[in-house]
Amino acid sequence: MKKSLFVAAIAAISLVACKKTEANTTEGSKDSINATADSATNAIDSTADATVDSVKATANATTDSVKADAKVAKEEVKAEEKKEEAATKK
Repeated sequence: MKKSLFVAAIAAISLVACKKTEANTTEGSKDSINATADSATNAIDSTADATVDSVKATANATTDSVKADAKVAKEEVKAEEKKEEAATKK
């Protein structure tokens, strides 16, 4: 009888020890999942920021291009006006 109580006590301790290890493993998995989720969120934020910066750069380049084209067009109009004035004065 003493032997069976001793064996039962060892079995109970072993069972409790096994469950604690499983609980720790699960907590580690949760931390890993949270870290992965945080990493994915940061990657998404980074991509969004890069996209916004790219769009702003494209918009600025387009604006500069339009300004340059407008300047060239104004110069062409002025040159045409000068030609017409010169032709009318003759």
